[in-house]
Amino acid sequence: MTAGAWAVVLAAGSSRRFGGGKLTADFRGRPLASRVATTLAEAMARGILAGGVAVIPAGDTALAWMFDTAGLRLVENPEAASGIAGSVQRGLAALGDVPDAGAALMVLADQPLLRVEVLSRLVAAWRDGAPLVRPRYTDDPAPGHPLLLARALWPHAAALQGDQGFASLLGGVLGEAREVPVSGRNPDVDTPDDLARLEAMGG
Repeated sequence: MTAGAWAVVLAAGSSRRFGGGKLTADFRGRPLASRVATTLAEAMARGILAGGVAVIPAGDTALAWMFDTAGLRLVENPEAASGIAGSVQRGLAALGDVPDAGAALMVLADQPLLRVEVLSRLVAAWRDGAPLVRPRYTDDPAPGHPLLLARALWPHAAALQGDQGFASLLGGVLGEAREVPVSGRNPDVDTPDDLARLEAMGG
């Protein structure tokens, strides 16, 4: 059985800076997170991803429908307010029972400009032997997301607390990630102003 890459979508945040309801806010005529769900569905259909799980707040039927119809498994996080670390841990725990899951792509649900070709480049780098991969977008000075981690690195999630994600371990216990150059940018949406700026970009 050939190992595949799976997405772990982090979609359980409280959206405090946005004022709540961020992932279902309208972005170019659709709920913001539905664009991420659609991108992942396409990546699965094309064989780039073997599957995916979405970590959502307990009882959030809107997000559940969005990710379920895209073909992702649902994982509820009843303690979402405690920070992103718990969502990372729950998502990876759900993949622990998938023997052919060889890598996890940590996907942020508030990045609606996520592109299939970026996922393809990251997975290709992993298949080429890189255990830790992240994109470097041409229009962003800092390396970005999604972050791909080979299965051997998943146990490091146990050290995360509160709002720490895997990025907090880069350069330390995880080592340095291979950076894959890709075009454009992939900003996250934290505030209504962020969303308005993305809307104004067009495209």
